[in-house]
Amino acid sequence: MGWKAAEKLIRHWKILRGDNVMIIRGKDKGESGLIKRVIRSQNRVIVEGKNLVKKHIKQGEGHTGGIFSIEAPLHVSNVQVVDPVTGKPCKIGYKYLEDGTKVRFARGMNASGAVIPRPEILKERRKPRPTSPGPKDTPIELVLENTYDEKSGIGMPDL
Repeated sequence: MGWKAAEKLIRHWKILRGDNVMIIRGKDKGESGLIKRVIRSQNRVIVEGKNLVKKHIKQGEGHTGGIFSIEAPLHVSNVQVVDPVTGKPCKIGYKYLEDGTKVRFARGMNASGAVIPRPEILKERRKPRPTSPGPKDTPIELVLENTYDEKSGIGMPDL
């Protein structure tokens, strides 16, 4: 599936991975699901279990071929976040609370104005950080080496 890159990219995304959204246009109109992936270069999102298309896959080494159903990307304008109180689709606004924290809230005609929390899945990294040092990493012995002594002035560069 070759999607073209979007001509005009969305600069400030309000829909995040893990949000509960409702599809407002297309063959799955009225159905809701969680956002599985956000493709910012194409202004598209993939909703879990929605917008299924048939994909013909040729048999190869290590896998069998056949016809499979996969989730196709939807344009971001065809989905809206579900209001946690009313359960209806709504727009998203931002505001600051008294303690200074920035939060998302439901806005629009059918919206309750309730705070929409950030999804918990965003706290997990999609690609885990490497635990073993790589070839370009500085060895721990050199990192912990004391190169400057404040009391004696050893290691101070001549200016």
